[in-house]
Amino acid sequence: MRSYLAEFLSDSRVVGLPRFIWLPILYGVILPRRSVSSAEKYAQIWTAEGSPLAVHTRKQAELLGADYAMRYGEPALREAVKRKPGLVIPLYPQYSDSATGSVLDLVPEGMKFIRDFHAHPAYIGALAAQARRHRRNDRLVMSFHGLPKRGAGEYEAQCLQTAGLLAGMLGLDSVEWKATFQSRFGFAEWLQPYTEPTLIELAKAGVTAVDVFCPGFVSDCLETLEEIGITARARFMEAGGRDFNLIPCLNESPEWIEALRQIAASA
Repeated sequence: MRSYLAEFLSDSRVVGLPRFIWLPILYGVILPRRSVSSAEKYAQIWTAEGSPLAVHTRKQAELLGADYAMRYGEPALREAVKRKPGLVIPLYPQYSDSATGSVLDLVPEGMKFIRDFHAHPAYIGALAAQARRHRRNDRLVMSFHGLPKRGAGEYEAQCLQTAGLLAGMLGLDSVEWKATFQSRFGFAEWLQPYTEPTLIELAKAGVTAVDVFCPGFVSDCLETLEEIGITARARFMEAGGRDFNLIPCLNESPEWIEALRQIAASA
């Protein structure tokens, strides 16, 4: 856990502070504490096959007939692009410098690269199919990964466009859905509204049953299963909620595998 976090949080795309300020904080304060807390969270969602994110990503690649790699950790993207040049599809639907840009840093010049697919019809269609398959309540909260507001660039607009297109395909009116942002840490202002406070407000306002979907994550992972499925669920229930339904991410749904084929073909 410590090794992974060190690689991840040392990336200047992820944390833009000057290295001479950030690295002593990272190694002296953040890593000793966060390695332990992150390991405890992963223990709550670990499966017999391993990390859910790694398991789902591997299965998606197998169904697509493709290779997969991780930006941080193993199998390493840096080695994969050297070993087998081809098309790179970062599995981040919405573009951000901290995520997609970090992948682009490792892609050799001239190699084909999918920048984003936040509004691709097949991706929106796959989301809609998954939502219809698992929905059971009238109110839908769409939670996207958060970013500091400063420097978020086009990411916020792309998330909101994805949410609007999905709501339209599901036939939802403006009262029935809301887009929010999760995973905030630190003291800076992040993209709002924040997911957990929104869920608490809904429960206190008498909305006791919600569906929560995370369209920005194509695979279930720590951010969906623990942060939303365990922690946010608990806060919602404590505030008066009665039914919290976490809709699974796209994972290996047939509509998503077909969408991946179409996204790849578009390049």
